Order: sequence, then C-alpha cells, then structure tokens
Amino acid sequence: MAKKGSRVQVILECTEHKTTGLAGTSRYITTKNKKNTPERMELKKYNPIMKKYTVHKEIK
Repeated sequence: MAKKGSRVQVILECTEHKTTGLAGTSRYITTKNKKNTPERMELKKYNPIMKKYTVHKEIK
C-alpha cells in the first residue's frame, strides 16, 4: 500500500563534481514536502570524493 500525503523522495547530486573531471558522483537521497517546497531543493552536503562541503541540487 502506498503512503498518503505530499512527501516524496528526491535525489541530490553534487553540482561542482562534474567540472573537476574526477571519477564517480556524489549523491544523496532525502525526502521533501511538495506542497511546502515545489521548486528544486539545493543543500550543502559533504562530497567524500572532493573531501569538502559542496552544493547539491535535486535531479529528476
């Protein structure tokens, strides 16, 4: 049975990692409320490949 409500799972991907040319990607899975946050999420998360905090944007 599916959950009711407007909470959905989203994937956050690092925006800075693509420009470095390093192998791999930094991704996180989280949830958000679509009614409160209809636009794409943007959070600062830790990128273990680059070993620093970077901006992660929601991908589709």
